Amino acid sequence: MPTETVAAFRNLAIVGTGPTGLYTLHHLLQRGQKLTVTLFEAAPLAGVGSPYSPETTQASMLANIASIEIPPLGETYLDWLKRQPDAMLRVYGVNATNLHERQFLPRLLLGGWFRDALERMIRDANAQGHRIALREAARVLDVEPAGAEYRVTFTTAVGTESLLFSHVVLATGHDWPDDPDHDDLLFVSPWSGLIEAKVPALPVGILGTSLSGIDAAMAVACQHGHFDEGETTVYHPNPGSEGLKITLMSRNGLIPEADFWCPLPYRPLAHVTEAALAQAQAGGAAGLLDRLWHLFKLELSEADPAYARSIGLADLTPEAFATAYFAPRLAADPFVWAAENLAEVQRNTTQRRTVEWRYAILRLHEPMETLVASFNDHDRSRFEALQRVFIDNYAAVPPQSIRRLLALHRANILTVLSLGEDYSLTHAEGETVVQTETGAQQTFAVFVDARGQRALGLSDLPFPKLRAALGKNDGPVPLNTSFALQKPSLAGIYLPAAPYLLSRLPFVQGIVSSCDLGHEVARAIIPDAPAMLA
Repeated sequence: MPTETVAAFRNLAIVGTGPTGLYTLHHLLQRGQKLTVTLFEAAPLAGVGSPYSPETTQASMLANIASIEIPPLGETYLDWLKRQPDAMLRVYGVNATNLHERQFLPRLLLGGWFRDALERMIRDANAQGHRIALREAARVLDVEPAGAEYRVTFTTAVGTESLLFSHVVLATGHDWPDDPDHDDLLFVSPWSGLIEAKVPALPVGILGTSLSGIDAAMAVACQHGHFDEGETTVYHPNPGSEGLKITLMSRNGLIPEADFWCPLPYRPLAHVTEAALAQAQAGGAAGLLDRLWHLFKLELSEADPAYARSIGLADLTPEAFATAYFAPRLAADPFVWAAENLAEVQRNTTQRRTVEWRYAILRLHEPMETLVASFNDHDRSRFEALQRVFIDNYAAVPPQSIRRLLALHRANILTVLSLGEDYSLTHAEGETVVQTETGAQQTFAVFVDARGQRALGLSDLPFPKLRAALGKNDGPVPLNTSFALQKPSLAGIYLPAAPYLLSRLPFVQGIVSSCDLGHEVARAIIPDAPAMLA
């Protein structure tokens, strides 16, 4: 008589309850098996995630993703918004009668949706026979193998505890530098106390012109005035704030472009298909980028022949394409370009017109990312130029953010500084002196490093016994394609945390990536599941 194979009991720990932790739980609960899950969150409030927490953001900071792009967690973000009281939405400057699926809204609202989704998942899962426990204000100190299981050691308000699990998912999310000095004039990241600090109305330097830099500028500006979001956005400084001057700076001094209209979900690509990517990879590491570049040029030329001709795409290398892509903006005043780009985006949104070359680049970055880990060192270095193009394209910011930057510039508060490649920063005696490549100097009373998340490696992993068990001291954390640790004794530990993946998946940040990571981890933990539920 045949024996029935019974799946091993799964008693899981999920460390971190930001978007990746939530989507991991969501996908696990769809896999058709009863689970015991303990969720660990170091912060007092679980299910929010650091970019959407009241501790690190404020109502003026916008999410650069709309409901139409956010994977549902039981319900869509838009459906949740429609259930909220009008009075609550008004607190965040949102008119309930104007809600729509392409709207960019304050990150705090998105955090509220995540929190409600977590509470609903726990409630519904426990009612269905799962056992889900939430440990808030519980910081995980270490993870180590313990026979066939893994011991998770964590601290709480009453002391240190440990529990055993069959699987551990380290969904630890963003990792910002510590600020041991808590200096209210020098911030090592926008998330290291800037929201709570009282920033004086003096020259403020912000290193980084992406959305993180814009957030830092908004945090400072909203301490010293307010925006009137009428037909033309106007910034009104408070009396006594005349000394406030904000400088956004980066190597090229470029402001992000406004998010553009395009069909969603994405139209399929014609040339950069799974089969074409597999064929390119089958040719080996040598010449892989050139084979991908050939597919890229085919795709872009077919999508927008006029644009391809205008930049001479047929004769360009990846490096030369990046130069051609950025050249018009580098030759223009950044605020003139921003105003013209904003007007174009607004026209196209009204007309539902797609700029095909922008849309093609947007759709190309994800499939091309899948082969970055297969590049040799030479191609990985060459890809950096094209990587900047992709990041500039997909990291376009909400049009409202551009309107606010323009308002600050018109108020004679905001400027942009191009640093060049060879610049220096000196922090001394309560000031920061910046010297550009050309030798020009500027001095700032307040300085914020807003360059965003850096790639992390094994030496950054904050779990000493786990590092020791891996037997390495540096380099990237060894992971398989399902983000499990690549060592047999640690194969039940997963690390779907963006900072540790950036070296192999340079575009992995964002809510959609969090959903994809959670899906892959859930499939690996329960590979014998029935068909996914809708």
